[in-house]
Amino acid sequence: MAYPEALKAHLASGCTTLARAWRVRRRDGGVLGFTDHDCALAFEGVAFAPESGMTARALLQATGLSIDNTEGYGALRDDAITEADLLAGRYDGAEVTIWLVNWADVESRAVLFRGHIGEVTRGAGAFSAELRGLSEALGREQGRIYHPRCAAVLGDAACRFKLGKDGYALEAAVAAVSEGGLRIAQGAGFEDRWFEKGRAVVRSGAAAGLVAVVKTDRLQADGARRIELWAEPGAEIAPGDLLRLEPGCDKRAETCQLKFDNFLNFRGFPHIPGEDWLVSYPVESGTNDGGSLFP
Repeated sequence: MAYPEALKAHLASGCTTLARAWRVRRRDGGVLGFTDHDCALAFEGVAFAPESGMTARALLQATGLSIDNTEGYGALRDDAITEADLLAGRYDGAEVTIWLVNWADVESRAVLFRGHIGEVTRGAGAFSAELRGLSEALGREQGRIYHPRCAAVLGDAACRFKLGKDGYALEAAVAAVSEGGLRIAQGAGFEDRWFEKGRAVVRSGAAAGLVAVVKTDRLQADGARRIELWAEPGAEIAPGDLLRLEPGCDKRAETCQLKFDNFLNFRGFPHIPGEDWLVSYPVESGTNDGGSLFP
């Protein structure tokens, strides 16, 4: 890593005033700052609090494409990282930046690590979070798969469908919660099973900001909807909480065309060759047009 000249001079002086500082930026926009110094630090618009219950182990770094990694750990505290937020998944995938900083002159600093939070474990009033470096993304599988169903996620850059279009999403309060799922009283105006495989985004309450996938969506005779989720979010959904239900997509070409009028952006291959074409071979007579070899 490249240290600024001021920090290099400070390190060469033989008498240093060094500390580490962590910035955690959650996916919901929340930002927290921590430091292992005994006084608060502030730079880049973030206040780094001391004694806030977070520190880190030794940082393992290597040349090439090896993944830089370390581990953050500390106490669960109401004024910092809480058990409820960890259980709700609010720190899953959060961006983490670690600096080595001269606490006597915070402008003299260098980035030691930049990455995100991986697996989080908790117990006995404490937590431990795996920190994964930026090079981890290079190890993920890339490319497209030839498959009759769409490979895009509804509303993403490949799909390009605007989830905010009128007549596709529903925002309504939860009327009741039971073991069978959620009841939405104002659920008329959409076809039965319209939201299956879609997202339920919690807008208010203890689970505000969390997202779950809809397993079943049944329109009731009285116009209400019965919603069942594949997995409950990390925080409890209660009657009165506001939900945004987004339409579901089963990835079929017919659904893309008829339900969303978005077939030009369909990312599947509904007409891929069958097995008989794959085992075909050249012949002197006949037409080699990719059609069935067996009438």
